Amino acid sequence: MSEELAIASNKLRNASLVKYLLLPFMFLSVALLGGLRVSDGTHAFAFMPPPLITLVLSVLLLLLFVRGGLIELRSLLSVENPPLTNIAHVWLLITIFFAGAQAFNSVLPEHGLLHWLFSFFFLWTLWNNQFSSFDARRLLRSLAVLFGTAFVFKYMLLASLYSQDGGWLKRVAGALLSGVTVGTLDAPVFAPATGYISFFTIGLYIAGLVLMGFDHQRADQQMAIYDES
Repeated sequence: MSEELAIASNKLRNASLVKYLLLPFMFLSVALLGGLRVSDGTHAFAFMPPPLITLVLSVLLLLLFVRGGLIELRSLLSVENPPLTNIAHVWLLITIFFAGAQAFNSVLPEHGLLHWLFSFFFLWTLWNNQFSSFDARRLLRSLAVLFGTAFVFKYMLLASLYSQDGGWLKRVAGALLSGVTVGTLDAPVFAPATGYISFFTIGLYIAGLVLMGFDHQRADQQMAIYDES
């Protein structure tokens, strides 16, 4: 029994390390990298602040986390918790919020008609999910597909559309959208390194959410062991 308690104690310490150090570090990194762009000509770094629509999307995403059981506000913020624990949980929620906003910022076109089309797509999807029944695992799968689809559209399809030398997509779009003004579809051109940064950012964000789900399950199991003992 003592050996089992020692193992459970180590697991609980590791879970606390993940929750209070690793997860905030991962989400803070996403918040910093999500707005990072690399100029195509000079290869200089530029930081794009999150648009207002990404903050709205991040709020809807937090509500989905609460509904899906990925975040339990009653256990995170409670009068029964020590003050430092509540402060740490508030800091974790803040990093999750800004990481979500910057994750959307990373896969959204910077401006123009496509920016609002992508924003409407995200907004419509998250709003409809507010009235759907799902669990944390299903929510994580849908988010991975959602961000992955947006990444492919922006950094693979639209990159060919906006490339200086021109690709097959640019020629097809020129034929189909001959009556549309250039300004509505115009967007700044960034270096290919921007796509790699965004890929790492989205991957880190999804990994943090998955790790948060596993950490939540482990914490519940360890608390049950302590209660039984």
